[in-house]
Amino acid sequence: MDAPVLILLQRPISILSVASKLLERIGIAAKQLIAYLEKSALLPRPRSANRTGHSSDTAQSAVILSALVLLDLSAAFDTVDHHILLQRLER
Repeated sequence: MDAPVLILLQRPISILSVASKLLERIGIAAKQLIAYLEKSALLPRPRSANRTGHSSDTAQSAVILSALVLLDLSAAFDTVDHHILLQRLER
């Protein structure tokens, strides 16, 4: 066969299938890594990035809740008579 005929018979190589397989395997490895880190309790609880069920909304609501609890506790200590508190702490 002639060289021009051989060139026409050759099929182009698609790189997309290789790239998609590579990205698929990276995604699977990332999911497995996150699952392992969560199962082993190696990720800190406040960390909400790249975790299912954790978004910036849940992180923000946790911060707001913590701030409200601290404000409530500070208001509770404002109502305590400091003289009585110091007497009890000395005992």
